[in-house]
Amino acid sequence: MMDLFNILLLVFAVFLGGIIVSLMDGLKQKKLIKIMLAFSGGFLLSIAFVHFLPELYESESKYSIGLFILIGFLIQLFLEYFSGGIEHGHIHIHKNQRIPWALFISLSVHSFIEGIPLAGDELHIQHHHMSGQSLLLGILFHQTPVAIALMTLLKGSGITNTKSWIILMSFACMTPLGLIFGKLTHNAIDMFSMNILLAIVVGMFLHISTTIIFEASENHRFNLMKLFSIIVGVVLAVVIA
Repeated sequence: MMDLFNILLLVFAVFLGGIIVSLMDGLKQKKLIKIMLAFSGGFLLSIAFVHFLPELYESESKYSIGLFILIGFLIQLFLEYFSGGIEHGHIHIHKNQRIPWALFISLSVHSFIEGIPLAGDELHIQHHHMSGQSLLLGILFHQTPVAIALMTLLKGSGITNTKSWIILMSFACMTPLGLIFGKLTHNAIDMFSMNILLAIVVGMFLHISTTIIFEASENHRFNLMKLFSIIVGVVLAVVIA
């Protein structure tokens, strides 16, 4: 029952992004994306340092954890070559463009991978309950602004509203599919393997969060609202530790 609830939350986070695009004008969307990304960047960075890195280095696979974190960082760098950086708010709109399949696939791969460790509770991974919730919250907080950016790009490119919603909701299914995959393959995925997958996800989080935070400054000066949003994200992550 909890897994079904989490799946519904993950889908709703993306659906919410589409609704926001439908209800708000472009200028307000842009401001909201920046604030939400700043908050999610602070939250993702904090849960990586406060929750996951200490636990991963306490695991049996501690000797190789750093390598897989680096691999996750590089995987995200590779994926963003195709996504154009939409994960941290870069929207490149070209009128009358075809469906951006490379962007969709790169976002989908990222979402699928980060969904697999959500199955960790069933695999008896050595994470306490609050860390599992931290991973879920980190994904939820980041998916909504990404969904806003994706829907803005799709509609701005002249893709029909129906096709835009189909693409968006297909994207919404990717993290739940990763979670389901983790559940279905729990006999083949042991604690060591799940820790490796989580380390890769942490590396991806570190790339996204640091990029968001560095790009939150304009002309090397932080916007006060963005700085406040980052701090709120950091504090929330620390509080739920």
